[in-house]
Formats: sequence, C-alpha cells, structure tokens
Amino acid sequence: MSFTAASLLAQMQRFPVPRRYSIAFSGGVDSHALLHALCECRAHLAAPITAFHVHHGLQAVADRWVEHCQHVCNQLNIELTVLRVNAQASNGESPEAAARQARYDAIRKLMQPDDMIVSAHHQNDQAETVLLQLIRGAGVNGLAGMPLCSKFGNGYLVRPLLGFTRAMLESYAQQQQLQWIEDPSNTNTAFDRNYIRQQIMPLLKSRWPMHSATLSRAAAHLAEAADLLNDLAAEDWAAVQSTLSQAIDTTKLMSLPPARQRNVLRYWLKEICRLPLPDTQHLARIRDEILSARADATPEVCWPGAEVRRYQDNLYAMPPLPVIPTDWTCQWDLTQPLVLPGGIQQLSARSVCGAGLRADRLQHGVEIGFRHGGESVQLPGRRHHHALKKLMQEWGIPPWQRERIPLIYVQGELAQVAGHCVCAPFTAAPDADGVMIELINRTDTMQ
Repeated sequence: MSFTAASLLAQMQRFPVPRRYSIAFSGGVDSHALLHALCECRAHLAAPITAFHVHHGLQAVADRWVEHCQHVCNQLNIELTVLRVNAQASNGESPEAAARQARYDAIRKLMQPDDMIVSAHHQNDQAETVLLQLIRGAGVNGLAGMPLCSKFGNGYLVRPLLGFTRAMLESYAQQQQLQWIEDPSNTNTAFDRNYIRQQIMPLLKSRWPMHSATLSRAAAHLAEAADLLNDLAAEDWAAVQSTLSQAIDTTKLMSLPPARQRNVLRYWLKEICRLPLPDTQHLARIRDEILSARADATPEVCWPGAEVRRYQDNLYAMPPLPVIPTDWTCQWDLTQPLVLPGGIQQLSARSVCGAGLRADRLQHGVEIGFRHGGESVQLPGRRHHHALKKLMQEWGIPPWQRERIPLIYVQGELAQVAGHCVCAPFTAAPDADGVMIELINRTDTMQ
C-alpha cells in the first residue's frame, strides 16, 4: 500500500460531510503531504479546504515557519490562518502538555459549527502514543490511542492518515518534490515522545519490522473495548442517577461491583459533568473515603480541575469552588446582570406580573450579600419566621452551596433567598407588578 491522493480521498469519504475542511499545517513533511494530497482531490470533496498554522513562539525560527506555510498555501490557493498562542509551561506542567493545551484551546476558538479539523497524525504517531500510554499506566481509553474521528468543539477532529506510515508520507513528499521544514525540537530526547521515537522505536523495528502496524491494530482493538465499556457505563449511569441534576445516588452506586463503579464514575465525570478525569489514586479515594463515609459526613476529593463531594446519599462533582468573601456586599440597581464573586454565578432581573418581588418596594434597588448566620425567613402563607439554616437543610441544599447562595435585601430586610424563595412581606400580589430575580450559572451560558 502507498499514500496517494486517491487513497486519502477514500479515507476522507468515510467521515461526515463538514462545512469546511481546516488542515492543521505545521509546515513539516506529514502535514505538507496531507495538505498537498487533499488539494489534489479537492474537486471530489463536498466542502472547501482551508489551513491554519499554530505559532507557539517557542522557536527562534517560528516566524520563518509562518512565511514558509504562507508561501505553500499561496501556491496551492489555500487560505491560511495563523494562530499565535502562549505555549509556555507553568510550574510543574509538562512543556508538551502546555503546548498541546494552548494549541487545542486556540483551535476551538477558530472553529465554526460543523468545521472539520484534519490532522496529519499517522500510524507511527499512533504506535508511539500507545507505547507512551502503556508506560504511563493508562487504562483502556488511553491505550486506544488517537481516534480516527471524534467530536471536537463545534465540529469534528479527524485523522485520515492513521493507516499510513511516516515512510509512506515521506515517499509521497519526495515524489511530488515538496519542500518542508524540520523542527529541531523533534530530535530533543528530553521530551518523552521524542525519546521513544529516537531510541525505542528503532530497536523495536529491528526485531519486529511491523511493530507500528501491530501497535496500531492493538489500539483499534482497545478502542472497541472502550466503546463497549462506555455503553455499559451509560446503562449504569441511568441506573445510579439521582433525582437531583447530575448527581449520583450512592446507595444505587454501591450496589454495583467495584469495577463497574469505577467505570460509571469515569463516565459520569467525563460525559455528564465534563470534568477532567482523576488518576487511579483519586478514583480509589472517591470509593474509599467518600462512598464509605458516615451518612452525616461531607467528605470531598479534589484533583486539578475537579472536586467530588457527598451530601446525604448523593454524590456531586464540580469545578473547584472559588472562595467567597464572607463580608462581601453590593448595591444593585437591577438594570444589568450582576456577576457574583467567583465569576461562576450571576443575578438577572426582569419585570413580571403577579410574581417575584413587589416592584413598588424596589425604587432604590437592592443589596446583595451572603449568609453570616442567624438569618430568619418568613415564607409566604406562614405566620412565623424560620431559621434560614434550618430551611436550607429542609430544602436539601448541600453545605458547600449554602454559603454561596446570594441573599437579596430591601432596605436592610431579607427579601429573597435567590433561587429558593421570596420572603412574605415582599411577595408581589397576583395582579401587581413584580420583579423576578433569577440566579444563573454562568458556566451553562458560556458553553
């Protein structure tokens, strides 16, 4: 088998039809071969071709690479977009991981609905990925390597070259007399992938010449196993889901065997909560420290980008909660949405009839604050006041949320507990003008 424009077209026709193809063009031999071959068969494609180049700013010659990529795209009559990113690693972060995250974040912003990002990852890259994941102790999903086609941002990310070797792409580039650039960092064996490529893979090839194809085939088998595990997890999620949004009923979860508990927890965190997955140690802590905790305890397990907590018989997952200053207060005139401390919630107000706060009491706006303790509430239809702490317990509000629920005051009196109740003296009459103040999770509106 060899790499040709026709063989690439056959691969591309396996994917959904996008609004446009956007080629990840580094200027190296792999992406140049991909871009050239795709342009050779563009008359048979159902969408236009564009390209983008990520300028990481990590190499002194990076500006010359941009010039090279622009020259190539001009020759091929392809529009090129240059994405400039800050790929510097923070303390304790892998340089490779930092560059990859910066690259992916920039690409997501570039994408429009139904765009298709086309990457030049090939069979050798897949084999290296499988070996790296194996050394890192990855599970089935990690050992499945890079998928041929996956959802990404508002569209798709496809890798049509996974069935072709690096040698095939280099042969095509030489036959077409392509000119490409060489990234000097590719020879730096301080990076794990380069070490495997330069030191390990030649040894494997000397003993097993077809090692790349074999490892890629193993990745395909594991991808199939991962799909089956994901299907099982979806069924188990339906069985363990709490009546509360996105929470897990711990009693139902504990009825599953340990392996299925771990499987559905990963599914829940990734697919339902859209959070980073925990490593093996933190996943074990969820089972050992949270599920086995006393019913009246509120344990938590945290890892970068995520927290899992328990309250009563429910398991919750969330991004790390921001610290809320207990003495924070704010005057609000109700005309514009009010972003609350921490940036993940906001209040908005709208005029209504017969609901919400009495409009005639709001000429001077309202004051917003948080719980200090000792607050009391008179609920509509009740004669007596009730301790807000007790009401929050009755409402089933987890302890970590109670201090983050904004309280709305009118001329010094508690008028509304946002998202839960309007206090009796301030409730709009059925035929009177009212103002509905709503508490919104900003992360929902920004996705």
